[in-house]
Amino acid sequence: MTNIDYTALIQAIITLVSLIITGFLIPLLRKKLSNEKLDELKKWVRIAVSAAEQLYGSKTGQQKKEFVVAFLLSKGIVFDVDEVNALIESEVYKLTSTDFT
Repeated sequence: MTNIDYTALIQAIITLVSLIITGFLIPLLRKKLSNEKLDELKKWVRIAVSAAEQLYGSKTGQQKKEFVVAFLLSKGIVFDVDEVNALIESEVYKLTSTDFT
């Protein structure tokens, strides 16, 4: 039995999903939130995603996402779950795309 390395396929799928999120959902978010509120939310999501990656590097994505959501709630940030999920995915894509270049 041969071992198949699915890493390239998984990276391609993550890239495609991230591009869709970045290309379609982020513009929709801009319409819903004022630029200032969106920039503030992006800042806190960026900080939380970076912290989650540093603290829980070997944990699953779901565990890291739970950390990010808990972090945002601890800061008193009120948000729509779908909006934050899109921002989290966007930040994770940015982090992982810089790791592979």
